[in-house]
Amino acid sequence: MDLYEDTIGILEKLIGFDTVSRNSNLNFIYWVDTYLKTYGAKTIRINSDDDNKCNLIAVFGPEVEGGIVFSGHSDVVPVDGQDWHSNPFELIEKDGKLFGRGTCDMKAFSACFLAYVPFIQSLKLSRPIYYALSYDEEVGCLGAPRMVEYIAQNFPPINAVIVGEPTDMKVVSGHKGIASFIIEITGHEAHSSRTDKGVSAIMEAIPLLSLIRQLGEKYRKADSLFTPSGTTMTIGTIEGGTAVNILARQCKFAFDIRYEPDFNLDELINIIKDAVDDVDKSIKARAPDGGAVLKVRSRTPALSIVSDSSAENLCRAVNGDNDIIAVSYAAEAGLFQAQNMPTIICGPGSILQAHQPDEYVETDQIKKCLQFLEKIICTQI
Repeated sequence: MDLYEDTIGILEKLIGFDTVSRNSNLNFIYWVDTYLKTYGAKTIRINSDDDNKCNLIAVFGPEVEGGIVFSGHSDVVPVDGQDWHSNPFELIEKDGKLFGRGTCDMKAFSACFLAYVPFIQSLKLSRPIYYALSYDEEVGCLGAPRMVEYIAQNFPPINAVIVGEPTDMKVVSGHKGIASFIIEITGHEAHSSRTDKGVSAIMEAIPLLSLIRQLGEKYRKADSLFTPSGTTMTIGTIEGGTAVNILARQCKFAFDIRYEPDFNLDELINIIKDAVDDVDKSIKARAPDGGAVLKVRSRTPALSIVSDSSAENLCRAVNGDNDIIAVSYAAEAGLFQAQNMPTIICGPGSILQAHQPDEYVETDQIKKCLQFLEKIICTQI
């Protein structure tokens, strides 16, 4: 069995599925599910509310305490407007690199694990191996919560969770959390020459936009393991208005908060909520049909550094990595940890390649991942 060649063949198949987050991932999940069942896995599907997307959990071995979860996500970011030199959904190998959307983030990890499935089937496992595949990680970890909750509620205590985000195969012990929100403001339309007769939703949004910028500066830290340090805030989208000479009836913008594990997120959210409430009252005093509202879009917890956890000890013993690393991107690892599952991040590829045109993973990273997985899998015999 040539595991490397098998991995490349599986990765080619996975890259061929256009699983950009705006699309359904069902064809991708059905293919992986069928493959896993071929080798005796017990599988569980957990659908989205609209049944257009699906999480997948696979179980190998006895359902006893001490299992290891290998976790990945099925979705990828869009390629719109990016200058690709090849078809993003076709795997291309050149100069020791494998190009394609999702090669790095993070279908290579899944391909490596799936290549080992025939080997796993041949083992007499004394403790279980789980594979968890989520949807909508790239748009706020929207699919994983119900998947993680299912694992926590339906299986015996887990010994380690390995989330295969790109880390150059180094053990990552912590990541920032992410919370994203939408603020919707409704004003009252009028001719722009008669500001006394209406309320511009856009003008009412400006103080809130300014507040978010100020708070993003306020909560920076002088020093930490994270780069950039402290809490950062970014306004990602904004829309509103119909014409330059009409007071805008609508304005809507979305922002996110990236925060370290020890940060009091609720305190910050309450500051913003109070400001939105003040704007809401001010608008309603002039336009009873108007107002402002803060809506929670997503909330994914940070991964706290627990240097002596069973996941840390296992993975560091396998790859000899002793550096404590924390990353500023959010991942699903914090969700597992919040359900009392010891968790680290370790996977092939560099985060610097993720989300880029001509995204790639180096073939050497694939080989390192295969070596790592073999040693981890064999601890379950």
